[in-house]
Amino acid sequence: MVFPKVPDQHKVGRPLIPNGLGVIFVLTTTVYLFILYFLKIPNASAPFTLAACILFGGFMGLLDDFMDLKWRYKAFMPLIAALPLIAFAMQANARTDIALPFIGTLHFGSIYFAVIIPLIVMIVTNAVNMLGGLNGLETVCPAIIIMGLMAFSPLYIIMVGPLLFWLVLAYLNVRGKIFVGNSGSFAIGMTIASFAVISDLKFSLLISLIPYIFNSVVILLAIFFVRKKAKVTFDGKNLSSDNRRSLVTMLTYHRPLTERQVVIIISGIVALFTLLGGLIQLLS
Repeated sequence: MVFPKVPDQHKVGRPLIPNGLGVIFVLTTTVYLFILYFLKIPNASAPFTLAACILFGGFMGLLDDFMDLKWRYKAFMPLIAALPLIAFAMQANARTDIALPFIGTLHFGSIYFAVIIPLIVMIVTNAVNMLGGLNGLETVCPAIIIMGLMAFSPLYIIMVGPLLFWLVLAYLNVRGKIFVGNSGSFAIGMTIASFAVISDLKFSLLISLIPYIFNSVVILLAIFFVRKKAKVTFDGKNLSSDNRRSLVTMLTYHRPLTERQVVIIISGIVALFTLLGGLIQLLS
């Protein structure tokens, strides 16, 4: 399979790197989940639903890779992928309550199926897609969240294969050998959202995603009010920024850091919030 090559903006000489390797994750994960479906392990409808959502996420990412979709389309297209999740949740009589510390339990009833699930899919998928651009950033952080969710899910078996396939891509991405592209970032975002809904780990997911949500809010505010996008400059060794319009530019604002240092710091922040989400899940 021949993948298009794009320049690595943060390497000396801007070497050309294969892009769009996320389709491999989509294909291998789908095969794994369909095997579980045919073996009826652990619950036939769970892997089938997850596979359907991942396939749509990968397809949407491919469209973006080749057609450069506008944000208004990318923002709302994941809502279509929420349909399998809604059907699964209704069939499984999923809990429509969300327990929040210090606040209590929120009862959504039928609104949970019609509004909350679509919102989870839309927000998670787009937030994950918006935190990237550096080698390892768009692959390591989602893997951390997935491992945190798996630790508390009785359906962890459906994520063993996807996690292993993703970790292989993450290793190559960290080393600067590949980019997963939008097909990968949309697919893994859809994976995280779908697995959290299937496993009923919505609040744990929310805590884990705080760095992602913060990054997305800052980016959107800058676009809407300043009309400028976040940008970092590369001097051959370090990244730096003269603006604070994303999580990456905030870390590098007049503070030169290597690409690896930025990725490690943000991965550590995501790991911290994932751990916090897990502890709250454990105590609730």
